[in-house]
Amino acid sequence: MPITLGGTMAEQPWDSFARRTAGERFRMQSAEMGAAATQAIVEAARIVPGLRVLDLACGSGEPAISIAELLRPSTPKAGGLGTPLRESGSVVGMDMAGAALEAARERAHERGLANVEFLQGDVHDLPFADGGFDRVTCRMGVMFFADLAKALGEVHRVLKPGGRVALLAWGPMEQPYFEATIGTLRRRHPELEVPPGARAMFKFGEAGTLGRALRQAGFGGVEEELQPVRWDWRGTPEDVWEYFRGVTVPFRPLLEKVEGDPDACEAVLAALRGRFDGECVRFEAQMVVAVGER
Repeated sequence: MPITLGGTMAEQPWDSFARRTAGERFRMQSAEMGAAATQAIVEAARIVPGLRVLDLACGSGEPAISIAELLRPSTPKAGGLGTPLRESGSVVGMDMAGAALEAARERAHERGLANVEFLQGDVHDLPFADGGFDRVTCRMGVMFFADLAKALGEVHRVLKPGGRVALLAWGPMEQPYFEATIGTLRRRHPELEVPPGARAMFKFGEAGTLGRALRQAGFGGVEEELQPVRWDWRGTPEDVWEYFRGVTVPFRPLLEKVEGDPDACEAVLAALRGRFDGECVRFEAQMVVAVGER
């Protein structure tokens, strides 16, 4: 059964043809753009050999695949008789979107990763026994949980005593990636409102909000930080704008209202060209990283 992200977000077409097409066409650029965010949450999770990790809202595979690569068992060198194998760990990635999970499985297969599996499931009713994981991660998904307290309660339940959760979410909306795109559109069309589902993306932009939710769910040792994270698009302004329109599902209702205004689109491209250095469209994202321990 699919992960319930809830409310208006559950009704959004996360598995739509447009999203799948954009995700596949710009697969390499998307992965590179999100690499620093993946690194940030992997570091926050403190991944060490032998762990069993649950990655929620994994989408097309990150950070589950990066964690699985870190936990891949080592191979003795030729002639290295007696060389100990590094203890292998394992990862379960979960998401609501079946097409994204198929892409994740394909990526894991391409990398020869046998220590990661991908499942559909409900974050509010995780199909795992109590205390089955050493780590739980979630990169850019926690903002959309319909019942945050219940979902974090489930995360607390499936963690082992001493286990660690690491969450990464967007900070405030007022940052370059969204100012150059949605901000430009709204300056041209002040009557446009940010859809409720899109506003949810930035619900943890207020300092302390996500950390407080973790404490209320019973986690200790909670730390929260707003981190600058590199968020660069290797390619043209035209490509990043096409990608944004294809995959940023929460903003779709707003984007549909300006489809008939070519000047609005050109205004966005002008803003993106101002960030283009001939190789990349460069942004610096502000992301909230929060951790806690059971």
